[in-house]
Amino acid sequence: MLRRGGVAASLLTAAALVLSGCAGGSADDGGEDTVRVGMLHSLSGTMAISEVTVRDAVQLAIDEINADGGVLGRQIEPVEEDGASEPAVFAEKAEKLLQSDGVATVFGGWTSASRQAMLPVFEGNNGLLWYPVQYEGLESSPNIVYTGATTNQQIVPALDYLKEAGHTKLYLVGSDYVFPRTANQIITAYAAANDMEIVAEEYTPLGHTEYSTIANDIASSDADAVFNTLNGDSNVSFFQQLRSAGVSPEDIPVLSVSVAEEEVGGIGTDNITGHLVAWNYYQTTDTPANAEFVAAFQEAYGSDRVTSDPMQSAYNAVHLWKAAVEKADSFEVDAVREALDGITLDAPEGTVTIDGATQHVHKIARIGEIGSDGMITEVWNSGEPIVPDPYLEGYDWAADL
Repeated sequence: MLRRGGVAASLLTAAALVLSGCAGGSADDGGEDTVRVGMLHSLSGTMAISEVTVRDAVQLAIDEINADGGVLGRQIEPVEEDGASEPAVFAEKAEKLLQSDGVATVFGGWTSASRQAMLPVFEGNNGLLWYPVQYEGLESSPNIVYTGATTNQQIVPALDYLKEAGHTKLYLVGSDYVFPRTANQIITAYAAANDMEIVAEEYTPLGHTEYSTIANDIASSDADAVFNTLNGDSNVSFFQQLRSAGVSPEDIPVLSVSVAEEEVGGIGTDNITGHLVAWNYYQTTDTPANAEFVAAFQEAYGSDRVTSDPMQSAYNAVHLWKAAVEKADSFEVDAVREALDGITLDAPEGTVTIDGATQHVHKIARIGEIGSDGMITEVWNSGEPIVPDPYLEGYDWAADL
């Protein structure tokens, strides 16, 4: 069963969902020659700036697999839905995909609010969701495979990096939903144990665009770094108004955990050059698999398109699902779940391995600096893949979270 560690995953739509039967995994799904899978991303609304490119990466992986003969002799047939940046819509569309469309699995989600809204749907229907985005941890479910980073693979290394660089006074800015609030609880606990001070903690709704007050407050504060957990197109306004307030990365660097190459273009390089990000992959990551991935993505979608960590994790998810299905010799969810442990992929980010106990993956942590060309240059990495620890059981300071 799911352990939520204090995160209210039963919120939103669970009570309204009528969950019956056992969908999500019949080997007959899609007909004799095909197998249906769900693609569920925000193609509209405030999160579309981030999620459309993730959809494209999932489609690229499906096209590659189909061109190579498919999965167990079947072609993958994607069934696409728009989560519309609304958690309740994600839950509704997930139920449709599992119960009406009979998909074998679903790739999608971005915000933790969308994931938590879908979670009871997947648990009630014994479906399998492949979730591609870094998140706040304190969760695991037998019905979700988490191919993005958990806390000890992104947020904790980011804090370690800031501490080593001499930053001791943090200003926290985030969107007002599950991920930023839980992440900031973790950051506050880390700070208390590491002689760091939280100068301020501010939240705004998803899609918020007025940041002049917060920007001016940052400029006049004694903070020496900002930890940014804003999501979606709010980042455009935040960085534009922060620059207008005279905040420079030389004086007060902003470290973001939800701004990648796709968002940099929307924000504008003049507004964000020199600031920091924490991920596990960048378009500039130097691996043979990444060179092939970037070339294939740009051939499919245009030479001006960029790659990013969430889309790369989504791309990996499709290939990891294929490997699990072939190991299980079945599309059935229970059989695929049983096959997950130890599956390894030579991914664009480097070697990733599924940990069967948590259904998270081993990942290298990377800190990057945004350049004037819109690309992110790695300035630090963990060297080896970090074993996922979603409940932070290896950290004494996190015992009360």
